[in-house]
Order: sequence, then structure tokens, then C-alpha cells
Amino acid sequence: MASLAPGFVRRDGERIVDGSGAPALRRGVGIGNWLLPEGYMWHLGSAHGSPREIEALIGELVGGERAAEFWARFRRDFFNADDVAALAASGFDHIRLPINARVVMDDDGRFLAAGFALVDACLDWCEAHGIRVILDLHGAPGGQTGTNIDDSPRKLPELFLAERYQELTERLWVEIARRYAGREIVGALDLLNEPLPNHWQWEFGEALAATYRRLTSAIRRVDRDHLIMYEGSHWANNWSIFTEVWDDNSALQFHKYWSPPTRESIAEYLGKRAELGLPIYVGESGENTPEWVEEAFALFESEGIGWNFWPWKKIDTITSPRSIVPPPGWDAITAFSRGEGPRPSGDVAWATLEALLANMRADACEQVFPVEAALFGERSPAAR
Repeated sequence: MASLAPGFVRRDGERIVDGSGAPALRRGVGIGNWLLPEGYMWHLGSAHGSPREIEALIGELVGGERAAEFWARFRRDFFNADDVAALAASGFDHIRLPINARVVMDDDGRFLAAGFALVDACLDWCEAHGIRVILDLHGAPGGQTGTNIDDSPRKLPELFLAERYQELTERLWVEIARRYAGREIVGALDLLNEPLPNHWQWEFGEALAATYRRLTSAIRRVDRDHLIMYEGSHWANNWSIFTEVWDDNSALQFHKYWSPPTRESIAEYLGKRAELGLPIYVGESGENTPEWVEEAFALFESEGIGWNFWPWKKIDTITSPRSIVPPPGWDAITAFSRGEGPRPSGDVAWATLEALLANMRADACEQVFPVEAALFGERSPAAR
């Protein structure tokens, strides 16, 4: 079990460091799917990509009462202290925790104790294993992307279209900052995941910058200590809005998928680091071959950039450190979700979902050795 230096993770010039001044947030993994399910991680069809769409599918298959039981058990079994122990043993030193606003806040702005209890438990598990946590608002009220990954109700980035959602997002971040202001295990506050992709990036770029400044000001009224991370628009990678330093204790985040793992491909971000004197960080990367992963993550480390691999586990995968074995009958559910097969009966679907839940537990998952070896080389248990 790793021991952590006392003190908050912070900016030191162009570096992210811990309380002792040593590099921090160096090698992490994203806990996708737990608090914000994504359909591709389940092999579902395009009609069931967002959390609310996946919830509707489960409800259609097994009814409301069983669906409620499924989600309660999913939160318990998909990710827990056993997973934290496993990822710590693999060599990760932090996690990025994607949060869906709907888990911790209702539509009227009331905070949900059960949702915050999950975040609290995660922080406790990580504290016990010396693993820091980046709190990532993956799905803001109203949605910041207009895609399935933010659970937006109308597939629009309504955070930038309605003042009500600005107010709710500010209220939520103030509550998160207030609750965890004294927790040194929190490594950073990641304000918005991948805001304004595609054409939205140009129409609302200035609105994004204004939102970041607004959230920063609100957070700093209750939390002066935690590092704040800002992601660019267009899947975190358009950094044109970053022309000045908004907060002295901040860092800039980009994501890297499906592009050459070369220094030239990240030159823009290296240049911005030099221009503003801020640390830079790779908040998501992966979903590729072991060869690509090995080259990309070696590149990040050679340039002094901390990274976070995406994600920790998925169903039937060869691109994550852990794979959930699909039980018999799961192919029938995925075929139904894609419109390629009949709906399984309620009892059959429920038996399949119960078997899936059992297979989600850390001790039931398959370890994908090539991924860990690509990330850690000789440091990986896969290479020992």
C-alpha cells in the first residue's frame, strides 16, 4: 500500500506536485461507467448510449422494481474497495472519477445523499490504498456536450443555452468543493468533461471560458486548496480559449485517442504549457492496441505529462485492464438493444442481468495482461 505525502496536490510552475514537492497524478485510470454508464461499454445499440437510455432499456426488460434493484447492486458490485486494491497493485497512483450530476442532484437542485455517499465511499477506499482521486463532472446539469456521454436530456449542450443550468452547475460545484475542501485525497477538480464538441466548439467557445471563470470564482469562495483542471472544447482538445491564467492553482487537460503517438501530435499542448506556464495533463487516452498504448504513454512520461488511462473495466474487452465476462444470454439483450432480435422475457432477462452483476465484481473480472504491460512495462504484474 502506497503512503501519500501530507498536503494537497498543487501546481508548482509547470508541474503537478504533492505536499512534499514530488510529482503527483502521474499514472491514473478512469472509472468510467460506474456513476455514468455509457452504452458502448455494454455493447448496446446506438439507441441506448446514455445513462437515461440504458436505464430505460433495463426498465423495459425487467420492470421498475427489478430495475431499481439492478442499479443498486450495480453501484455496489461494478466498482468498490476490491477494485481500488487491484488498480493500486497494478501500479496506478490515482483515479479519475466521472460523476453524473443526476446521481448527486435532482432536477430541482436538491442534493442526493445516496449519490454523495458513493463518492464518499470511493474517497475512503482510495485513501486506504494511497490512491488520489480527480473529481470529474462528466455529466453537468443540462449537458455540456449534447451527446450520450453527458446524459443530456435533449441531446443539446443546454448548460450553455439556459441560465438555469448554469446556476445548477455552479451550485453543484460549490457543494462538491465545500464537502471535500479538507480532503487531501482529492487530487483535482475537473470542471467539465469534453465540453462543446464538433460545431458547438465555435458557437459557444466564449461561453465556455465564461463558465470556467464563473465556476472557478464560486469554488474558490469555499475551497482555496484543490487544483482545478480545465478541459478544452471539442473532446477536450481545442485549447483556443486558454489565453491567460484564470487561477494560480490550475492545470490544463487534453484527451488523446486514435491519432499518431508522436511528439508532433501534442506539440500544441506542449507549446501552451510553455506559453502560460501551467501544467498539462492527459485526462483520457487508450481504447487502442497495446502497441499504440505503449508508445503513447511512454511519450507522455517522456514529456513530463501525467496521464489517466480510459477506462478501468468494460464488458468483453481487450482494451481495458479488466474485462467483464458476458454471461449466457447477454448477446440476446445486446441484439434486442440494436434492433436485431426479439425482447427476452422478463425472467430470462433478469437471470442474465443477475449473472452479469456477479461477473462485474473485481474477483470475477479477467485481467487483460497486454494492456497493463503496455502501460507499465517491467513495473506491471503482467511482465513479472
